[in-house]
Amino acid sequence: MEMHQIRYFLAVAETLNFTRAAERCNVSQPALTRAVKTLEDELGGPLFRRERNHSHLTELGRTMHPYLTEMLVQADAAKNRARDFTRLNEVPLSVGIMCTIGPARLLGFMRGFHAKHPDVNIHLRDAAGPALTEMLANGELDVAVFARPGELDPRFHGLPLFRERFMILSAPGHRFEAMQAIPLGELAAERYLCRANCEFADYMSALYAERGVKLDIPYESERDDWIQMMVLAGLGVTFIPEHAVTVSGLVARPLVDPEVDRLLCLVTVRGRPHSPAVGAFVREAMAFRWDG
Repeated sequence: MEMHQIRYFLAVAETLNFTRAAERCNVSQPALTRAVKTLEDELGGPLFRRERNHSHLTELGRTMHPYLTEMLVQADAAKNRARDFTRLNEVPLSVGIMCTIGPARLLGFMRGFHAKHPDVNIHLRDAAGPALTEMLANGELDVAVFARPGELDPRFHGLPLFRERFMILSAPGHRFEAMQAIPLGELAAERYLCRANCEFADYMSALYAERGVKLDIPYESERDDWIQMMVLAGLGVTFIPEHAVTVSGLVARPLVDPEVDRLLCLVTVRGRPHSPAVGAFVREAMAFRWDG
């Protein structure tokens, strides 16, 4: 059963005349008649009772009419959806953002992408780095933005976006405010507020142990906004990427001896066919002035 046969059948069913149906379908009458006959053979009986000036649907034709109408409607809907998809009209795009990434550095890119592709429907999902990698691998995400210490999992491809330093946050009036940078060893004398979702936690723990720095940790939270507000309230200091600072009034100084930074990447799954929306997202990320 082919779609043109269904179209011809429906045209005859509406006009009740093979000649007018052929004119409407812009096809010769013999070609239309052959297509309807082929359809009748496939369905097992005549669909029309042919008369000189008019044709009428048979009982089989009346039975088949709603089914064939629905098939044509669904086929046209599928073609329209495919056309919209390739033209990025109302196309979904699932983007994972690592929960420790602040919005400021990404908003300019998102604004520019939306201006060029306003009909792409972006769903942002916020999660820690390990969860994002699993969601990417399982197909729950199309792309993700994250940073991890060490090499990227070979299952994935990472497009570098920008680097950012890690900072030490303290409250105004704290002794760190008078310093240009904070050596790692200075943290041993402070109450340290632990960001539970920090992707560099294991790396930093090893570094503290290597340098003989023992931290006093009175608080731990999975929410960076709570940690920052507690720092502002004078409850301790914390370690955080520079563009993840979202609370105003905090004192931020770069960590030194050693310096620590992270590389933010746009990550996709190697070898996986991607939608046009993913392609557009990656192209815009490559063209964006991340250092601006």
